[in-house]
Amino acid sequence: MKKISTSIIIIIILIFIGSQILIRSSNILTSVAFSFDIWKNNIFPSLFPFFVLSELLINYGFVELLSEIFKPLMNLLFKTRGVCSFIFIMSIISGMPSNAKYIKELYQNNLIDEKEGTKLLMFTHFSNPLFILGTVSILFLNNKNVGILILFCHYIANIIIGIIFRNYYPTKENNTKINFQKAILAMHNKRISNNKSFGNILTNSLINTINTLLLILGVITFFLVITTIINCNINLSLYRQSILNGIFEITQGLKSISNLPISLKIKTTICTMIISFGGLSGHMQIMSILGDTKIKYLPFLFARIIHALISGTLVYFLFNIFY
Repeated sequence: MKKISTSIIIIIILIFIGSQILIRSSNILTSVAFSFDIWKNNIFPSLFPFFVLSELLINYGFVELLSEIFKPLMNLLFKTRGVCSFIFIMSIISGMPSNAKYIKELYQNNLIDEKEGTKLLMFTHFSNPLFILGTVSILFLNNKNVGILILFCHYIANIIIGIIFRNYYPTKENNTKINFQKAILAMHNKRISNNKSFGNILTNSLINTINTLLLILGVITFFLVITTIINCNINLSLYRQSILNGIFEITQGLKSISNLPISLKIKTTICTMIISFGGLSGHMQIMSILGDTKIKYLPFLFARIIHALISGTLVYFLFNIFY
């Protein structure tokens, strides 16, 4: 009986959403257009080159190279194997949800298991630096200097999380000394053992990248439609509506926060917390990418809450020192 009632509730919710799409068509179309603009102007240009490059690097032995070079640091800080350094470094450069894609790629290549993937997901959730320094600080907050503070606190908080949870599924290398000759040889062996031509590797990389980016577009659009329906039907204050928008989708939330009549310090603090949490849209993107793996979501959710609290606290207390 319980399963039947659940099915009925789901159908009612879907019918309600469908009716709202028809009734609020103008608002919905605006949200869909906004989601496409986000994807076209920010997500696609920032993630496309890294997604394609990551598969090429994996196929030509870059993971093996980094694994040998960074294994002392990864073991010391996070108690993970050197192979995890590829995900950590690439995630810093490209931002989320690329970390989920890199984790999945190494997982499918049997370079990491689900436990290592679960742990890595907790502290590799970095927002794209160009998004923070450009879109957030200049376009939304009209202050390029706060972007550096947001970026610093957002990244440091993530590293702190990695250190806090270093004993969560710890792994250890038998030998943590760096051997550059071994690193070069491992990279070379990976390249010559690859039976695929460069054309096949590039084609597969392009197909996987486009599919992933279209998935991200769909998730963003869905969540923006949901927030539009909520905003149209629930009478919330401007402040609560802005926070709610940020919980669902970060770009819309950051834009709303930037328009609030509050001090730059409070705006910067809230924006940092929203970026570090990642929005439910971002969470769904990661869950969708990792859907066919055994990597767990709940530790990631727990880490994002802690991430938001740590980064927000750092920004709040460091703001007056720098500005």
